[in-house]
Amino acid sequence: MLPIQLFLRYADNRVFTAVGGCTVAWFSLKLILSVWRGFKSYVLSRPLGLATDLKKLGAWAVVTGSTDGIGKAYAKELAAKGINVVLISRSLDKLKNVAHEIESEYRVQTKVVDVDFTGGTEIYPRISKSLQGLEIGTLVNNVGMGYSFPKFFLEIPKAEEFFPNILNVNILSCMMMTKIVLPNMLERGKGAIINIASASGMQPAPLINIYAATKVFMDFFSRGLQVEYGSKGIIIQSVLPFFVTTKLSKFRKTSLFVPNPTQYVRSALATVGLEQRTNGCMSHSIKGWAVERAPEWLKNKAQLQVANNVRKYYLKKYANKKKE
Repeated sequence: MLPIQLFLRYADNRVFTAVGGCTVAWFSLKLILSVWRGFKSYVLSRPLGLATDLKKLGAWAVVTGSTDGIGKAYAKELAAKGINVVLISRSLDKLKNVAHEIESEYRVQTKVVDVDFTGGTEIYPRISKSLQGLEIGTLVNNVGMGYSFPKFFLEIPKAEEFFPNILNVNILSCMMMTKIVLPNMLERGKGAIINIASASGMQPAPLINIYAATKVFMDFFSRGLQVEYGSKGIIIQSVLPFFVTTKLSKFRKTSLFVPNPTQYVRSALATVGLEQRTNGCMSHSIKGWAVERAPEWLKNKAQLQVANNVRKYYLKKYANKKKE
């Protein structure tokens, strides 16, 4: 073999070794940083007070969809921090009950606005008027609408009504509420907008496809807003929970990977100012890490199988009810 050929072979081996070493080092560094970020957010944040002090952003917080589940938990946890809360949801009776509960337990002020978010832009002037004069430091866009159970796209009943309703609740509300509160936040140079998206928007979600697609919008909307307004003192956070024991999820029992709303929100609030995009708690973040790295075909197959099994269960359940 000629000397030049030996040199080229040696050089090629050195290059491949160097590239391989750099690749391993890069992925190792990413893994270490990911673990450290999770440890800081979910273990150190609360005892060390690393998260943003939301009370310093403004005297009031606004929470949509605040009479049940994650929304109610956000309202109560914010009140526990000494922040007054505006509760916005559909049922006036439920709003009054939650307001009384919060005022009695946390000694803060509350204000209620009863509104049906399936409405269009016509509902927002009344909301805007109700919020005038309040120093709003935190907005939680939580209100959401989902499926009664998984369905194929063409099986959705009353689609002409369902389609605009879910878009208005999950997408329009997020944009319009942000438009209402953001100008005052910018004037003061501080504020936090927390958008409750969903882990179902992290990958295709057959049989709950429209719901998942609306949550993709919320996630991308949040990330884009953070780029636009992050340098102006505004925190925009996208929260992507997996299953929590809520009416929407239909889970009733807690487990390692299914926390109750209070547990979940307490953990998620400890990430504000530390994480722009979060699954909210350690167990959900572990699942999120795995989901983002799994092959697309495997995620699609698993999601479809699980959703179809749930669909069949509910179809059988409703068929049995009709027989009775």
